[in-house]
Amino acid sequence: MKGFVIQFRRGRRVYTPRHFIVDAGLSSRKEATQLIGKEVEWKNPISKKIIKGKITSQHGNKGLVRAVFEKGLPGQAVNDEVEIKAEVHKAEPVKKPIPTKQKPKLVKEKK
Repeated sequence: MKGFVIQFRRGRRVYTPRHFIVDAGLSSRKEATQLIGKEVEWKNPISKKIIKGKITSQHGNKGLVRAVFEKGLPGQAVNDEVEIKAEVHKAEPVKKPIPTKQKPKLVKEKK
């Protein structure tokens, strides 16, 4: 799924350099909550470096989401495309076979 970096997450005087607002093309807050926990990747078009992040919450009521990246993205990433990856499912633990009930051994009586 593709998305676009809209802006840094910021206040009137302060901005947080690792937090970004991403437009994933959704139209409601409910749809945006389904993306929480998914991974986001921004690929630098020149050096081909990849900076990974994670969607942490929704932002507003129009389907925007907040993403926190490992490192801060450069300013050229604003209005640039990001890739939203599907969640990686953890490998299921190996199940041990259930032991079957064994028939009790018959003990011969001595005469």
